[in-house]
Amino acid sequence: MYIMVVGLNYRSAPVEIRERFALQESQLDGALSKLRASGDLHEVVLVSTCNRTEIYAVAEERAGGEEAIHGFLAELSGVPRAKFLPHLYQYGENAAIRHLFRVTAGLDSMVLGETQILGQVRSGFLFSQEIGATGPVFNNLFKRSVTVAKRAHNETKIGENAVSVSYAAVELAKKIFESLDHKTVLVIGAGKMSELTAKHLNANGATRVIVVNRTYQRAKELADKFNGKALDMNSLDLALKEADIVVSSTGAEGYVVTKAHVQATMKARRHRPLFLIDIAVPRDLDPEMCKVDNVFLYDIDDLEGVIAVNMKERAKEAEKVEGIIAEEMIAFRQWQNEQNAKPLIMKLRESAMANQAQLMQNLVNKVPGLTDKDIHTVNKLTTALINQMIHGPITQVKEMAAEKEADMYLEVFARIFGLENTVDEPAGKKDSDKQSPQKPANGQSAGTAQPVKEATPMVQAIGLNANAAAKVAVTKQLEQTRQEEAPAATRTMGLRGRWGTH
Repeated sequence: MYIMVVGLNYRSAPVEIRERFALQESQLDGALSKLRASGDLHEVVLVSTCNRTEIYAVAEERAGGEEAIHGFLAELSGVPRAKFLPHLYQYGENAAIRHLFRVTAGLDSMVLGETQILGQVRSGFLFSQEIGATGPVFNNLFKRSVTVAKRAHNETKIGENAVSVSYAAVELAKKIFESLDHKTVLVIGAGKMSELTAKHLNANGATRVIVVNRTYQRAKELADKFNGKALDMNSLDLALKEADIVVSSTGAEGYVVTKAHVQATMKARRHRPLFLIDIAVPRDLDPEMCKVDNVFLYDIDDLEGVIAVNMKERAKEAEKVEGIIAEEMIAFRQWQNEQNAKPLIMKLRESAMANQAQLMQNLVNKVPGLTDKDIHTVNKLTTALINQMIHGPITQVKEMAAEKEADMYLEVFARIFGLENTVDEPAGKKDSDKQSPQKPANGQSAGTAQPVKEATPMVQAIGLNANAAAKVAVTKQLEQTRQEEAPAATRTMGLRGRWGTH
């Protein structure tokens, strides 16, 4: 089996290419069905966002997997392969695993360390799992990728430094005010960036929002999103007196708020601190107002400077996240190797228990007077002995499976215990086991052997295979007939009567 990912993202392809490969949620079921119909892909997960489309797969082998995925992408997009292949990236095995872990941790995102992608990957996986498109490999791998992301954000500061204008504004506001709880935000202009900044401030405790705009209706639409108050531009001075934080982005010519405005406002506010964020270009707020006491003005360049510093801090934290990824990659590979050891462990158990079953069969044949209780006791003791004998080898093979040269160790283990040619057929399915049961000895008819069918489940329950069970049951039937003809005293002797009373 070959783990692989094929995809394109904001780095490898422009938006006019990416949009041709975007998948809506309603298309996922059909897309997964087409990918799996090829027969080359055993497990599949699709991740489709505005910045990336990725297909993760467990393929029978690499070439067949790539062909199946390329064919699907060509059909999905209607774009000739020659045009989209240069924009694809393809990773296999360790590189594919590392890529997935970096994606979920936010290291491959446009905004380093962002968390939205984790939810998107998780949703893609859960959808595939729900319709049966995943198996043991991806069930483990994608759950581990979620663990990577959680560790990244719990054990490092990858998400603590603002790297967007709106988040940077919140970060600066928190430096001015100890808490944003119950602060009043004044939004001048109803543009998208102003709305986003107000949204983040509101989410961080600034519960009261006032929106001032040239068009009152647009101001009301935005204010309603925050249960706030809408005013027209004629009420700007009144709004400035109430505000603690001002966010301005109007696109107007000239300053919307001058130094004189602020000086007059600060007297009415009794010099209560005023924090202003000017994200307009050209600027809305007179830069001279920063000379007024208790007025804190930041423009877009100031915010970009904060973002640049924070990006460097996130880059440092990203190195720590890479360490977490390396640890989880090792853990996943160890899990994979342990899965590879499971067939050997199963074969070893089967071989050991087959020997134990043969021993029980021989015992019953040689000592036909054994009771059900005797058989159960001896079976229990021999089973315990077998389990003790194979416990050590099983522990060792699990440890060897986690080593770098696991393949070689597992091969040697198989050769030592003679497991390399073990047939995986269930007991009772071999040709020798398909033959009709032999007729009972001592001239009995087939009819006298009918109790075999009833006795078989009981013997199987104590660990014998079907063939041995049948033979034991026949032996029991013969012993029962013999005892019916023997004196009563002889029938009660059991093991002690045959082996002595030492």
